Amino acid sequence: MAARLKVLILADECNPEWPSLPIVGYKYALEIAEHCDVTVATHVRNRENIEKAAAGLNVVYIDTEWLAAPMFKLARFLRGGEEVAWSTSMMMNYLPYLAFERGVWQHFKPALRAGEFDIVHRITPMSPTLPSYIASKVKVPFLIGPLNGNLDWPQEFLEEQAREKEKLRGLRGLYKYLPYARSTYRKAAAVLTAFEHTRADLTGVEDARIVMVPEIGFDPEIFHTKGAKPAGQRGDDGKLHFLYAGRLVPYKLPELPIRAFAASPALQAHHLHILGSGPEEERMRAVIAEFGLEGCVTMEGRKTQSEVADLMRRCDGFIFPSIRELGAGVVIEAMACGMHCLVADYGAPGALASEGRGDAVPIAQIDAMVAGFAERLEACAAEPAHMAECAKRAQTYADGNFTWAQKGAHAEQLYRAVIAGDELRRFDFS
Repeated sequence: MAARLKVLILADECNPEWPSLPIVGYKYALEIAEHCDVTVATHVRNRENIEKAAAGLNVVYIDTEWLAAPMFKLARFLRGGEEVAWSTSMMMNYLPYLAFERGVWQHFKPALRAGEFDIVHRITPMSPTLPSYIASKVKVPFLIGPLNGNLDWPQEFLEEQAREKEKLRGLRGLYKYLPYARSTYRKAAAVLTAFEHTRADLTGVEDARIVMVPEIGFDPEIFHTKGAKPAGQRGDDGKLHFLYAGRLVPYKLPELPIRAFAASPALQAHHLHILGSGPEEERMRAVIAEFGLEGCVTMEGRKTQSEVADLMRRCDGFIFPSIRELGAGVVIEAMACGMHCLVADYGAPGALASEGRGDAVPIAQIDAMVAGFAERLEACAAEPAHMAECAKRAQTYADGNFTWAQKGAHAEQLYRAVIAGDELRRFDFS
């Protein structure tokens, strides 16, 4: 039996209680630790929740609050909060992240030089725009990713781009000229890339070092079909139930499902549930009131992961019209719960719902997209067998590729291939 590999994981975002990237980083590190002897280097802000989880991870906390705290406050001021202006957030995180990795290097330099680790793997941040300070310094193989990014704003939604305060998006390409950007991708033994829209951004990395690995995953203890109502099978109320779950922010178009119901008397015989909170909530409530949809649209507010999963199992169709979605982990969670997914055909959602795993509506002007979603939703009501077939294919796809346990085992196999100098493309996720 081969000896367990010793892996240093860099994950400044690694927190079991914080949504999105922090919990993804935590769960990925936890699963890798099932297969390798892992040491996680993370930011001190994550200490309380990691130690509360008591998962047994070997963690070293790097304290760069002297820079991270004031830069976070400045970014929040420039963004007008924490919900929008993602590009501004990334730009303001450049120096704090380099300081984090410099702290990692100072702490682990003796161990790295003594050969105490077989692999260094940076799993967060996942943006290609944030380079690595230590990639060119370590002598053992350095892996980075899964990375995700480089999805342009559709020209049809410039108004939403303005509401998202994404005017700085046009400066994104300058990251390739920042210090450490070239050395990061030149020195990486493997670059894990989530989707083709990110692969297209990594022009300096040859195919031999690219491994296509989605950053998203799901916990089958939470997201599953046990006790689920089959998609398309109407409940005791005789209705189909549709669900939107996500932040209520402009680029996710959370009011689109409401407008689709408003445009279709046939859909108003069914029910739409909206999970989430955010700056678009007031607009959405105004649309519901304008069209008198209180009887068929319910704003459910924010829910825990378990509560989201329970509602997914009780609903038939998952509506996710986001027009700039990089990872779309919530789509995989809906698939794992046996839902039929209706998404915008752009970025990660369109890729996940392809090959008969769901329905994807082409990007168009908002009125055309509303009509497209309304048409597909009406077809769902008329063709329950189609919903059931798509949902079954989607569940098989999610269960076969996206559990955290699978991703942990895959990481160990990839590490051994890198060390052995084997061909890496065979480790692409299907």
